[in-house]
This record gives sequence, structure tokens and C-alpha cells, in this order.
Amino acid sequence: MSLQAFVARRVVTPEGVRPAAILVSGEQIQAVVSPDQVPAGYGIHDFGDAAILPGLVDSHVHINDPGRAEWEGFETATRAAAAGGYTLLVDMPLNCLPATTTVAALEAKRAAARGRCRVDWAAWGGVVQDNQSHIEALAAAGVRGFKCFLVDPGIDGFTMVAEKQLRSALPHVARTGLPLLVHAELPGPIDRATNALTGADWSSYSTYLQSRPDEAELAAIRLMLSLCREYGFRLHIVHLSTSHALEELRAARSEGLAVSVETCPHYLHLFAESIADGATLNKCAPPIRSRENCERLWQGLSEGTIDLVVTDHSPCPPAMKRLAEGNFRTAWGGIASLSVALPLMWTEASKRRFTLLDLARWMAAEPARLAGCDTTRGRIAAGCDADFAVFDPDRKFIVTTDKLHYRHPVSPYLGETLRGVVKATYLRGKPVFAEGEFPGEPSGQEYCR
Repeated sequence: MSLQAFVARRVVTPEGVRPAAILVSGEQIQAVVSPDQVPAGYGIHDFGDAAILPGLVDSHVHINDPGRAEWEGFETATRAAAAGGYTLLVDMPLNCLPATTTVAALEAKRAAARGRCRVDWAAWGGVVQDNQSHIEALAAAGVRGFKCFLVDPGIDGFTMVAEKQLRSALPHVARTGLPLLVHAELPGPIDRATNALTGADWSSYSTYLQSRPDEAELAAIRLMLSLCREYGFRLHIVHLSTSHALEELRAARSEGLAVSVETCPHYLHLFAESIADGATLNKCAPPIRSRENCERLWQGLSEGTIDLVVTDHSPCPPAMKRLAEGNFRTAWGGIASLSVALPLMWTEASKRRFTLLDLARWMAAEPARLAGCDTTRGRIAAGCDADFAVFDPDRKFIVTTDKLHYRHPVSPYLGETLRGVVKATYLRGKPVFAEGEFPGEPSGQEYCR
């Protein structure tokens, strides 16, 4: 069994950032010691001034495989993840065909992933209109939790759920003990806002923003908090975009409700005032809101009302973004960012005096906790898997297509200068990305513990 020591002046552990050597035996961390305490017989990897972070965990990714691999597949998604410092992805149940709403569909996904992954993966199951009887079987088969939409997701094969259908599903979800991840927008406020925009110019970002009002998120979150009180399940709000919900979410926590919250790099880096007309690469749902809203989301992270940051990596073929006509109404809503999420976050976080320890919590420890993987993932500590991201937080780079690595290299971030470069990524002690290359054969596997 190989013995390795990973050494750097900035090792990000749960206790803080310090000079350290991470001692690895085979695939597991044995100890974290000072650099002068490496025992004889260890091969040393000295990364000098670079930082070693725990391998990042992204609990909100759309891989689209099987069935829509022309959008994104396991090979390309996990390649981009390795380049971005991620070592575990948790795949959303929609966009693939069949959607992951039955055990048979989960097995189809497993078959599609076999032998093709650069990093590890796991699956969320779906809650849709007619699969209540499949929920507990999916949990027994190994999904990490469940995802539902309260508004039409805009894709064939996955239906939204209304309150009546939720009430049928929630006793099953509660019995599993697993979280329910909710796309929290209600259709009523969206329909009313859209109907008021008759004749509006849909090449204007402000038109799209008006069509997805804060009230759609607020009403959905209020509904889910009420149901959480009633049924006692674990509630997780995905991709929070409105800061107006923070006060009610904070109160729900104080009340003792089992609720957690995520947001995404695009809500923390972009803002509505900077989005040009026709710039449909910036379309996502819920939408990117104002600069003031962005700053309030950062405050929500600072105070702990928002627990984690995930990408909501949601790619599609470029034609679906309607780049030529710039129509925000018909363009696909999704932003791909697996390979650049860490530098995006560090660019913004470092301006606001956050630290690498904060990033490790938001992008590794807390997503691992949500997905029930935190006993072995998301931390640099004895007993955890030897998953690391080697990161130069001081180096800057310009986002170009060759840095993206996912299937269709389009991005709203192209041409931006970002701070922080992922130098290498290690999965269970072996490099899966190093200085722009992807050494070895795909070694990623499903997380099933």
C-alpha cells in the first residue's frame, strides 16, 4: 500500500489553515501533521505556497446522462469537475431520460456512468406527480435524497408537483430521513407577471427579470416551511436567488425546523444591472437579481442563513441558448460553471475578506453533509478519503474556452479575469487533473456508503 505525504504552507483543515503534511496510506488520510513530522518511507508531494483544500463536493449538477448526453454526459461533466477541484458530484434527477424517479431509471444511470467518470458521483431521486410509491424504494436503492419542482421545469420527462401531490409524497420522504430539495418558485406569481408583459421586448434582460418576481420564490418558501412544520421532513431550498427570503429562513432555523439553503456562484458574481440585452448566456431560473440583492446574499452566507454554494451546472447545446436572436423567453435557462466555480467564488470572497476556510465549508463540507457523505468527504481529516484540490489563490487567469472542459464551451464568464487557479485534483490519493491534463483512466465511481 502506497504511503504519500501531501505538503503545503496552506492546508485547509476544519480547525483552520496552516502549514501541514497530509499523510495518506492507500486511498485514505491517516493523519495531518506538521511538515517536519513526515515519517520515513513516505513519498512527498510538496506544493509549496499553494493551498490544499478538501476535494470539493457539488450537490447540484445536471449531468443529463443517459438520454441527453449531447447536452452533457458523465465523461465531460466529470472532466470539468476534476479541472475545477471537485471530487464528488451529486446528479439531479431531471434532464436525463429516463428521469431518476424509479429504481429502474437509477440502474440505467448507473449503467451510463460505469467506467466513464473522472471523479465520483451520486444521485438524487425525483419526486414527481405520480411516483409516490417509488420514493422509499429509491431511498433503499441508494439515492441521497429527493428533488422536486413547484413550477414547470420546462423539460419533458419530469413533472412539477402541486401542494396536493406534495402532501401525498411527504410522508414517504419523511420516513426515509433523507432531504427533499425544492426548486422554490410558484407558478401563480410568474404567470401573473408574465401576462402583464404582453408586447414587451424579450431581448431585454429586465423583461425576463420581471417575469420571475421575488414573490414567486417567497410564496414557495413559505409553503415549504409550513409543510416542513406539518410533516417533519428535512427541507433544502436549492439555488436561492432572492435575498428577501433570508429573514423568514433565519426565523425558521430559530424555530428549530430542519431547513438548509444553498445559492450559486452566478448569484454571487453576476447582477442584473450588468447583463446586456440579448445576453442569454446569463439566463437561469430563478433569475440573477440586482447588485444590492447580490450583496445581501453574501450577508446571508456570512451569517450562516445560507449554508452552501453549488454550481447548478445546467448545460445545453449552444443553439438552445438562442444566442443569435437573444430571446430570453425562449432561451434555455441554465449556466454551466463546474470548471470555474472555485475561482469565481474566490474572486468575490477574497474581496469581502472571507477565507479559504469559508470556501471549504461552503463548497465541500456542507454539500457533503447535505448528501450524507460527510463521514469521508468534504474535510481534510484522519479517516477521510484522500480527496484534494491544490489551489493557487494568488494567481489570476482569463477565462477562455480551453479552460472550461465541459461538453459545450460556452459561458457568460468568457473573457473575465478571475483570481485563483486549480493546479491539481486528487481522488483517493491519485491525480485526476494536473496542470491542464487528465492523467490515467477514469477512476470515478458511485458513492454508495
